[in-house]
This record gives sequence, structure tokens and C-alpha cells, in this order.
Amino acid sequence: MNIKEYKDIYVFCEIRDGKIHDASLELLGEANKLVSGRPNLDYKVVGAVIGNVSDEALEQAGHHGAWKVMNFRNEGITHYSTEIYTTLLSRMIDESKPDILLIPATVLGRDLAPRLAARCDTGLTADATKLEFDPENENSSLLYVTRPAFGGNLFGTIVCENTRPQMTTIRPGVMEPLKSDAAREFTVEKKDVEISGIKELVKVLEVIPKPHKGVDIAKADLIISGGRGIGDNFKILREVADKIGAEVGASRAVVDAGIMEKDVQVGQTGKTVRPKVYIACGISGAVQHVAGMEKSDFIIAINKDPGAPIFKTANIGILGDALEILPLLAEEIERIRQEVKKENA
Repeated sequence: MNIKEYKDIYVFCEIRDGKIHDASLELLGEANKLVSGRPNLDYKVVGAVIGNVSDEALEQAGHHGAWKVMNFRNEGITHYSTEIYTTLLSRMIDESKPDILLIPATVLGRDLAPRLAARCDTGLTADATKLEFDPENENSSLLYVTRPAFGGNLFGTIVCENTRPQMTTIRPGVMEPLKSDAAREFTVEKKDVEISGIKELVKVLEVIPKPHKGVDIAKADLIISGGRGIGDNFKILREVADKIGAEVGASRAVVDAGIMEKDVQVGQTGKTVRPKVYIACGISGAVQHVAGMEKSDFIIAINKDPGAPIFKTANIGILGDALEILPLLAEEIERIRQEVKKENA
């Protein structure tokens, strides 16, 4: 393998409900960040889309940072197929030789990435939380990939020196997407592909969407999360959340205890969130939880333990009982809102 033949950063753009998945848009943004940080490589960002998707979806990838959008099309591709997707992307790698391939760590991405890496005989770093080029050599395209290890107690940095492409899956919600720019210039390349010779060992007959319960906390601007210190008193958190327009999250300990559902778990084994305000109530601040919320714009921690690690992460720390302080905090927030309304009236 001649590593010097490989160039550019490719992003697998997953389609969900006819649109580019948010996690893929985040990776397009991160790829642009990497490229702009090392201009001497002269790398471009390429989005890879599989299926007969609309022009609007392809343009969405371009508006969010893809310099080129490659669309592999066939009327027989109606649902995700491990074998078809793996085969088409491995063909793309053989022909285009991308140096780096980023895949979102969604359910689909976690199924696809290891099979594709095995097919291409290259390495794969899964569930990454940080990407950067070799900091010691400004001319190097070697990707340093950081991910949690040993249950989140450590963070390891992994490199793939001898094979290409450098592949990694990245947790949704960790990276920031670029703002959509309709004026951004990009090209779209639609390719009709042959899939008749691909043997599907598993065939998807039907996809039944799972109904969502409430709002996805990963998209919330204001979150109140409770930990072990709240016990089963989440009724108070919900009442406060309703007053100030927030969503309720929880730590793993609370979910494991059956008090809250898995859908609202924040942390390494739950969801990664980045709201404008994150209020951590009765949460100690273990690294596993912090990994899922540390990129929030503003963090308020309420805890009775003055030595709780969460205070090191928080912008504001309040020492005391969250169940007593939260209602008072909600009243103050509402008071300030009313004052702002009067001033703007």
C-alpha cells in the first residue's frame, strides 16, 4: 500500500427520513475544521451518499461543508443493507483512495464501519470524541483519534500509521456542524451502480419507525439532569422543567435504577448533549457523565457535597439540596423573563 496515493477526507452521509442525518452534518463540519487547520495538505471534504435520495438532500450536504457530494444510486436500494453499503463504499475507497473516512457512530454506522474496515484491511477507531492531525508535524496527515477507554475512566489516543483509509466513527452530538450556507460552492456527482452481483445474507423487508416520546434531549437548549442525589424525586425536576421550558435528563445511575428511561440518559453510554444551559442536580460529576455534557454553553451544578467533581466542570456551583434550590431558581428565572418582556414591550 502506497499511503502517499491517499488524499482528502470523506464523510459517510447517512440518510434519515429523506435528509442527511444530523450526526453526518456534524462530521462534515469537523472535516472542514481539520482541513482548514492544515491547508498545506490541500485536502478537500467529500460527502458519500448511498441511495436514490432527493437533490435537496444532496444539496444539504453541500450547504453544510461538502466540497463534493458523491451519490451512489440504484433503484434496488430501498433500505440499508450491510452487504450493499459495505461493497459500494469499499469500491469507492479502491477507486478514490480517501486518506480519512469519517462515519457517524449511529446504529447504522456502528454496523457498517467495522465490516468496511475489515473489507479494506485497515484499522478502525470507534466512538471517538476528538480528532486532530499530528501536532508534532505540520506536514503530516496522520490523524490522532481520542476516545474513552476503560469505561470512561481513561482517554486513549489512537493512530493508524500503516494502512489507509484512516477510519473512525464519531459519537453524535460531540462535533459541531457548520451553519447551512446556500451560497457555498460544491459539485454533485451521481453514479449509477450495479448491485445485482452483491449477495445479501440479510435482507430488510420493512422498516418500522420507533415513535418518539417527547423531545430528543440531544436537541434541547435547556436541560435539567438529575443524578443519584435526587433519588426518585424526579417529579420536582419535571415541574421545574415545565415552568422554564426545559427537558429532563438523567445520569446512568438513575436509569439503571429504573427511575428514568434510557432515552434521557446523558453520558458516555447515553446521549451527548450541548444545550445552552445544563443544570446538573445531585450529580457527582464522574468522567462518564461529564463526557456527555461538558460542551454545554453554560453549566450550573447543584450538589450537597462540596467535594463533588461536577463543580470543576461547572460555570456556577451551588452548594445545597437541589430539591430545595431548584424551585427557587425557577422562580428567579421566571421573574427575570417577565422583566425582560416588560422592557421589550
